[in-house]
Amino acid sequence: METPEEARVRLPQLRLDELLEELQSRLDAARGTRDRVHSLLEAVLSVGRELDLEQALRRIVEAAAVLVDAEYAALGVIGPDGRRLSAFHTVGVSEEQIARIGPYPEGHGILGELIRHPEPLRLAKISEHSASFGFPAHHPPMNTFLGVPIRVRDQVFGNLYLTEKRGGAQFDEDDVSVTLTLAVAAGVAIDNARLYEESRLRERWLRANAEITHSLMSGGERSEVLALIAERAGEITGCALAAVALPMEDTGSLAVEIAVGMDAEAHRGLVLAMDKSLMGLAFSDAAPVTSADVTQDERVSLEPPRFGGLGPAVAVPIGTGEAGPRGVVLLARKAGQPEFSATETETLQSFAGQAAVAMELAERRQDAEAVAVLMDRDRIARDLHDLAIQRLFATGMTLQSAGRFIEHEEAAERVARAVDDLDETIKIIRSTIFGLRTRGGTGETGLRARAVRVVGEAAPVLGFAPSVRMEGLLDTDVPRDIADHVVAVLSEALTNIARHARADRADVLLATDGREVRLSVTDNGVGIPADGRRSGLRNMAERAEQLGGRLELGTPETGGTALVWRVPARKG
Repeated sequence: METPEEARVRLPQLRLDELLEELQSRLDAARGTRDRVHSLLEAVLSVGRELDLEQALRRIVEAAAVLVDAEYAALGVIGPDGRRLSAFHTVGVSEEQIARIGPYPEGHGILGELIRHPEPLRLAKISEHSASFGFPAHHPPMNTFLGVPIRVRDQVFGNLYLTEKRGGAQFDEDDVSVTLTLAVAAGVAIDNARLYEESRLRERWLRANAEITHSLMSGGERSEVLALIAERAGEITGCALAAVALPMEDTGSLAVEIAVGMDAEAHRGLVLAMDKSLMGLAFSDAAPVTSADVTQDERVSLEPPRFGGLGPAVAVPIGTGEAGPRGVVLLARKAGQPEFSATETETLQSFAGQAAVAMELAERRQDAEAVAVLMDRDRIARDLHDLAIQRLFATGMTLQSAGRFIEHEEAAERVARAVDDLDETIKIIRSTIFGLRTRGGTGETGLRARAVRVVGEAAPVLGFAPSVRMEGLLDTDVPRDIADHVVAVLSEALTNIARHARADRADVLLATDGREVRLSVTDNGVGIPADGRRSGLRNMAERAEQLGGRLELGTPETGGTALVWRVPARKG
């Protein structure tokens, strides 16, 4: 039996053990707090060092998962509309799992709850919340949840989502505090990364503007400069397609001069109406026009199909001064990529405005050079008329008067022939003077505009507007007389469709490579009847034969008629 003395010795020993255990637990807690603070500081520093926005977002998600010991973590970026997620960065889920789950969430359920109410949200079981409506197939099971908003300059940028605390524990208030602290640091890091990204973008836009201005002012071809505008705008904005369209004189239409990227051939040479295309609306309104999905936009004509695989798009006028836009640049991203933000559209509009100024300066320089050339031609013509012709005329008169005194018959004939040669030379010089004074443009409309006008005039008779594509230097490589034949054949072909084909679609392609002119007119009608009249086709064939070309008729796989009329671009 224990004596009183032994009991007194044992009781202090028990108290000492309890005190030591409590001290150890407090030391462990302090060490844990120290380690957690150290981890938080490391996370803040790691996130703050990153200047690339995508990498910064990745670092934030990874740091959050480590700090609260969560198995899964995600960062959802809220889109421009403030209601949906435009991007989703995850940790803990493999690429194979993501592929099986399907598209990233847009912000419904619990994720949407945090978007609607940007306050910390901690749940012991996700499924018990009223906003929860389950997970998609192949999604890993998740119960515990912690969500906090990330603010950038008092604006909610996105939300951190953390699930499944390891060891089956619940997220506690310390987890909330740590995550909120990280969210503050993340907001600063995101702001810095965005500012850095904006400065880099601004620098790239400035370089592109300088490159375009230099190309224009150094005498670069207009087509080369337009291609440069499309290429640089597409590269900087990360687009899959970039196109530039210019107005066609006296037609009320736009022609796509340049297209680079996905299905560029389907766009290049298209003639667009002002009310059935994004580019036409941007030109007529002199303001940017955006589309969340260009394949589903009612403002875009379905024919010809040309936007497969593309999604967000924007059309921006090139210049909006007193003279109106000089053209339109269209940019389109692949389906599923982010829409064009207001900042991107504004920057693109500024870039297009600078390009318009450079184009105007280049045109003024070209006009000044043309005036100088015309003045020089006028001086040459004046000198030829006042000096050369007068002296030749005087020489001819002298020879003619001297011929009366020449008795040798052969010599007299030679002098007479010399006088005739001088008269012929004077006629040639006068013709040259006339050419010098009248050269520099006749004011006649080019083949492109004439062809568009013919198609436009045929549309009311057809009952629909044919699609038009043009390729090559039609206004410079095709002589006037051949252009007249092309316009006549095009008019005859469209008239035949209206009279006999019973079609609801027609496609016109007019192209030249400098050696040959090719006109293709295709419809989806009933085809050419075996016993039908062929006077119109015979006329087209005769025109082609006169110019050394040929007429080809065929039937496409989808039915109808395919007419191809081709002739050399130059006679001889």
